[in-house]
Amino acid sequence: MNKLRCSIKIEAVKQLILVAIGGGIGAVARWQIGGLVLHQTADWRFPLGTFVVNVVGCVFAGLLSGLVIKHDMFTPDARMFLFTGVLGGFTTFSAFGVETVYLIRRQEYRIALSYALLSLICGIAGLWLAISVIRKRSST
Repeated sequence: MNKLRCSIKIEAVKQLILVAIGGGIGAVARWQIGGLVLHQTADWRFPLGTFVVNVVGCVFAGLLSGLVIKHDMFTPDARMFLFTGVLGGFTTFSAFGVETVYLIRRQEYRIALSYALLSLICGIAGLWLAISVIRKRSST
């Protein structure tokens, strides 16, 4: 029983390390690409840096997902590192895209549409509400 617990703990620590290292790599890549694009488009009103990062993240998520689906590529550890770590640190928009496409591929169109719309509406509403609360508390 103790060996099993120890094995489970080691596996959990290994996954934590894989996600942390991958997340760090993804976050630094996001910062670098976003900054590079921002410097080229500083006078634009459109947030092209974030847009580019989100699209690039979705392209890479699609390529990696395709390799997993078509060729069963990557070990579970590599998937944890790449998807949850690197892509998660780079942009969670790619995870949103992957999940939405999987719903569509399973022909669950209503769920996919609900997920996309609710994610967008509730995410922006939550952000707006939180900013409003802070602004009101700061002015009193």
